[in-house]
Amino acid sequence: MQMFVLVLNKVECLERLLQELLNAGITGATLLDSTGMMRVLDADDPDLPIFGSLHKLLNPERKGSKTMFMVLKDEQLQTTMAVINRVTGGLDQPDTGIAFSVPTLFVEGLLKNK
Repeated sequence: MQMFVLVLNKVECLERLLQELLNAGITGATLLDSTGMMRVLDADDPDLPIFGSLHKLLNPERKGSKTMFMVLKDEQLQTTMAVINRVTGGLDQPDTGIAFSVPTLFVEGLLKNK
């Protein structure tokens, strides 16, 4: 099992991504609103008060991300990444997102497939 995490900067892809994951049999994701460290620092840099103020004036809303996490069977990881890359155009594209997984040794509370 894997704890899979996706930080999706290209949030306009979110609905389609979730639908495509569901179509591929991948379920159980939890989503959180998130903001990257550099997005916060760039907007509030005290060394650049004029540029920071100008940035806030021109773009008052800080661009956010969605963080998705879920526990996957090892064999679901490749399918999940294929769907993500197809829907987003690839995580290798700038400002799209980042994904990673870590081995999960214990899970309780997941429904078993019948």
